[in-house]
Amino acid sequence: MARGLFSTASLARFCQKLNRLKPLEDSSMETSLRRCLSTLDLTLLGVGGMVGSGLYVLTGTVAKDIAGPAVLLSFAIAAVASLLAALCYAEFGARVPRTGSAYLFTYVSMGEVWAFLIGWNVLLEYLIGGAAVARAWSGYLDAIFSHSIRNFTESHVGVWQVPFLAQYPDFLAAGILLVASAFVSCGARVSSWLNHTFSAISLIVILFIIILGFALACPHNWSSKEGGFAPFGFSGVMAGTATCFYAFVGFDVIAASSEEAQNPRRAVPMAIAISLGLAAGAYILISTVLTLMVPWHSLDPDSALADAFYRRGYSWAGFIVAAGSICAMNTVLLSNLFSLPRIVYAMAADGLFFQMFARVHPRTQVPVVGILVFGVLMALLALLLDLEALVQFLSIGTLLAYTFVATSIIVLRFQKVSPPSSPGLASPSPSAKKYDSFADHIQLVGSVQTSIPEPGQLRPSLRPYLSFLEECSPGTAVAWALGILVASATTLSCVLVFGDSALHFPQWAYVLLLVISGIVFLLSLLVLGAYQQQQQQDTFQIPLVPLTPALSILLNICLMLKLSYLTWLRFAIWLLIGLAVYFGYGIWHSKENQREPPEPTTAHYVVFPSGGLEETVETVQPTSQEPAQDPGCME
Repeated sequence: MARGLFSTASLARFCQKLNRLKPLEDSSMETSLRRCLSTLDLTLLGVGGMVGSGLYVLTGTVAKDIAGPAVLLSFAIAAVASLLAALCYAEFGARVPRTGSAYLFTYVSMGEVWAFLIGWNVLLEYLIGGAAVARAWSGYLDAIFSHSIRNFTESHVGVWQVPFLAQYPDFLAAGILLVASAFVSCGARVSSWLNHTFSAISLIVILFIIILGFALACPHNWSSKEGGFAPFGFSGVMAGTATCFYAFVGFDVIAASSEEAQNPRRAVPMAIAISLGLAAGAYILISTVLTLMVPWHSLDPDSALADAFYRRGYSWAGFIVAAGSICAMNTVLLSNLFSLPRIVYAMAADGLFFQMFARVHPRTQVPVVGILVFGVLMALLALLLDLEALVQFLSIGTLLAYTFVATSIIVLRFQKVSPPSSPGLASPSPSAKKYDSFADHIQLVGSVQTSIPEPGQLRPSLRPYLSFLEECSPGTAVAWALGILVASATTLSCVLVFGDSALHFPQWAYVLLLVISGIVFLLSLLVLGAYQQQQQQDTFQIPLVPLTPALSILLNICLMLKLSYLTWLRFAIWLLIGLAVYFGYGIWHSKENQREPPEPTTAHYVVFPSGGLEETVETVQPTSQEPAQDPGCME
């Protein structure tokens, strides 16, 4: 019996280690980085991260092969869908003004192991994304010079026929990454100045394309003789939306830079909103003028804009388009090289990654080790590997991060607001308890009854009608509703994505499953909406919670399920490697692990108390107090 109790207690302590949270009190304005970025700096970082090669390549591809002129509707819907995720990042960036982005947001609300896995996936996303953009930059420049760079390399090095390796080493792509890494390591102000320069040129070129494009517009290209405005119908518009959604990936660089913002509470939400609006306007207007200049079915998907001007007799405009494209890709490179070392720095500062990446240069005040190490790794990927098979990693890593951030918003809203001063471990007040997991945060809310309803408690106006929910301990119904929400969103996404043909269900079973999953999704939303939420006047908060983050979760899961099974397989392998790093290093060197009291705590032997809320609070008191001796809690 004692051995079984000991093993159960050990397992409980281990699970608590996996789900321990980073206290929100640690997320202050004090930092070893330099707070020097204004709202304009953050806005241009976001625009640079979103308006890249996609503007010059993606618009033509989607217009010709997927949506036709209705590509502008695809971009508009994708912008609204991206806004759901962007709002979640905006609230967290203002509430938690520290570097780390999705990793940090998950750490303060969901738990340590989930935060590490999100950070691990974001790390790979930035590595592959930066290398892929450098390859595209090199290819675009090579095309301007009639592929003379590629021909020279192949003639002197040869053509490789090795799996997973590129056909030839791309020295130009590797070189631009090394040069960009050197500039980024000089400090946030230098990176910001470079980004300002390239973004300004890119925006001027976009304005030129829009003005000249509308001057050359021919409404006949949208007529029924050319196939009409939406030749592929509504399904084509939605298929285009799924592709165009990834054009807006990049606003998270703003949240990752919040620790270097001068006034993050105001600057981060504003920068995210303005940059997303500018990017959406650019994509929609460029798509409009492109399909009005030439018939959509005759577009060249590889260089649609330059080819459109050439066919209208303005070949000189192609050189301006090429210059804008290269500048736009430079901003994306800087965005990747700026964000990646800061994510790694946040993980290393928390003890979850190797400590050398937490070092900040005393003069430039940037994580120079991370910048140089991961800049070299990115350059090696661009130099040697065939990145086409790995590009879908960008999608799954980004969508998973969006899903966790949206879930974290719901969790955070129902957590009890921390007191102004940081409580000590020996404080006898239950509110001074430093909780170990987000479940603890939710379940122990309301242990101190006050006249004002606290987050996680049933709204007073609904208590007469929903009295049966009060039979649950505070937070239990919220935790269950959130779990059911995610499960029903997953089921609903499977039904919507795969359809009755792929699932091999009869029509009535497909409709029944669709209706049931939809009803359960809505009911879980209603249950969550019945509980009191945090209301903070001094920081930005998303409207319509839990509806807004729930829709973001549903959309992200739908898009993830559209990815190929090979992407999921590679993703699973990368996750296993990440778990090996976490259990081999992170869990033992975590700063939260060092904060735990060294002596054994009787409270940790109690995980599933059968008593009431008062008994639960007593059993998790620190060792300086008498633990509860309720035999029922030892079952």
